[in-house]
Amino acid sequence: MTDHVDTRQGVYHDSVTLLRIAQAASAAPGILAAQVAMATELNVELTIGLGFTIPEGTGPQDLLIALRGEDQAAIGAGLAAIDTALSAVEAAAHTGGGFGAVAPPRTVRAAALAAPDAAVVLLTVPGPYVIGEAMDALAAGRHVMIFSDNVPVEHEILLKETAARTGLLVMGPDCGTAIIGGLGLGFANAVQPGRVGVVAASGTGAQQLTCLLDEAGVGISHVLGLGGRDLSGPVGGRSAERALTLLDADPGTDHIVLISKPAHPATAERVLAVASGLSTPVTSVLLGAGLPDITSSVESVLGTLGRPVPHWAHWPAAGPADTTPGLLRGLFSGGTLADEAMLVAGELLGDIRSNIPLRPELGLPPSVGGRPPLAGTGHAVVDLGDDEFTRGRAHPMIDPSLRLELLHTQAADPEVATVLLDVVLGHGAEADPAGRLAPEIRQARQTAADDGRQLTVVVSLCGTSSDPQGRSAQISALTAAGAHVFLSNAAAARFAAGTALGSDRDTAHAHQYQPAKESV
Repeated sequence: MTDHVDTRQGVYHDSVTLLRIAQAASAAPGILAAQVAMATELNVELTIGLGFTIPEGTGPQDLLIALRGEDQAAIGAGLAAIDTALSAVEAAAHTGGGFGAVAPPRTVRAAALAAPDAAVVLLTVPGPYVIGEAMDALAAGRHVMIFSDNVPVEHEILLKETAARTGLLVMGPDCGTAIIGGLGLGFANAVQPGRVGVVAASGTGAQQLTCLLDEAGVGISHVLGLGGRDLSGPVGGRSAERALTLLDADPGTDHIVLISKPAHPATAERVLAVASGLSTPVTSVLLGAGLPDITSSVESVLGTLGRPVPHWAHWPAAGPADTTPGLLRGLFSGGTLADEAMLVAGELLGDIRSNIPLRPELGLPPSVGGRPPLAGTGHAVVDLGDDEFTRGRAHPMIDPSLRLELLHTQAADPEVATVLLDVVLGHGAEADPAGRLAPEIRQARQTAADDGRQLTVVVSLCGTSSDPQGRSAQISALTAAGAHVFLSNAAAARFAAGTALGSDRDTAHAHQYQPAKESV
C-alpha cells in the first residue's frame, strides 16, 4: 500500500467541484482512498484522521491532495485522473457562466457590476464568511439565496433584518432548494410550470411537495426557500413573511403553499396571520404531532384546486416479501423527510431517537468520529444532511459515502429489521444514486441473510419522471436489489414501521398505494 500527499498553491475550487474531482480519483484502478479539498483546518483534521501525514506549512489557501493506492502505479493513475478533472473544470470556467472568455468575477460586488440585470445572488461560500458577501449582495439591491450551512443564527437574523428594511428577500442560510420563474437553484426537481407557488422553510419538504403535485399534473410558478431555521423562535419567520407577500403580488401565482419543518408555535401563529390577510389562498403544511403529513396536505391542495387525487405509486421489492420484527433505522439525506418519517412511523412505533429529535429527550448521544452512535438506541432516524455531518464533506445528496457505511453497520446489527432511506432526484443531486446504492442494498440484505435474518429496505423516492437521473431506471435498479420504493415519503414511513412490527402490509393508512403504471 502506498500513500501520496501533496499541496498545490494558487488553485481554488468549491467543495462540490472538489468532491467530483475526488470521486474521479477514487474511480482510478487501485485507488483505496482519495481526498481532494482546500486545506482548511477541518479538512486537514479529516485527512489526518484517514492516516495521512500533512506537509509542514500547509495552509487554507492550498489545494490538498491525498491518495492511498495499492502501489505506485495506482497513485499515478489517481493523479492523472485528478489532473484531467482539474483541466476540465478550469476549461469550463473560461467558457461558461455567461462571461464568455472573460475570467469570472471573484466578489459579489464585481458580479453585480458584470451582471446588472441579475436579481438574485446565490452564495455557496463557507458559513462563517457568508455575512460579508450577503451584505454586499443586499447593498447591491439583490435578493440572496444562501446555500451554505454552518452560518451562525445571529448572522441570519441580521441579514434578514437588513433585507426587510430594503424590501429584499434572504433565502437561507442552508437553503437547498428554490425555483424562480422555472429556473431551479440548488437541489431542484424538473417540475412542470404552473400557478402554485411555494414558500418553504424546508428543502426536501418542498421537493416532496412539488414532486407529488407534479405527479398529479399540477405545475409550479415559484419555490422560495427560506432555510430550515426561518420559522424557529429566534429567526421569527422574517423571510417567510416577505416571501408570502412577494408571491401574493405575483400575477402568475393563484395558490400558495407554505411548508415548514416543525415550527415554533408563536412564529407559526404570526406567519399564519400574515398568510390569512393575503388575497391569494394559502395552504399551510406545518409538520408536527397530530398535523397532516405532506402527502395528505397535497391531497388537500388538489381538492381546493378541483383536481383528482392520484394513487401515489409504489413498487414492491423483487423477491420474497417476508418480514422480521425488530428495530427501524432511518438514514436520511433530507431533514424534513426525516422529520416526517419520525412523525408518521412514531404513530405505530412510539418514540424514535434522532440527531434532530422531535423532543429533546429523544436526542441521540453525540456523534463519534463524525458517525452517529446508533447501536443500542432503539428505533432511530438520522438526518445525515444536518450541519454536524456536513462539516468538511459534501451533502449526502451529492456524496452518499457516510450513508452507505451506516447501511452496512445497520445490516450487521441483529436488532435491526428495517432500514428506511430517502433517495432525492433532481438537478444538483447525485447523477446516478441507484448506481451506488442498489449494490449496497443487495449486499446489506445478504449480510442479514447470512446471519439468518430478513432485512427489509424501504426507499422514499423523491423525484419526477422528468428528472435527469431517469426515475424509471432508478426504480428498476432499487427494486431489483430488494428495496420497496414509494413516491410518498409518508407512505414509505408507514410501510417501514409496519415491517418493523412484523407486518408486510401498510394497515395504518387509509389509501391503497397501488403499483405505478410507469414502465420500469
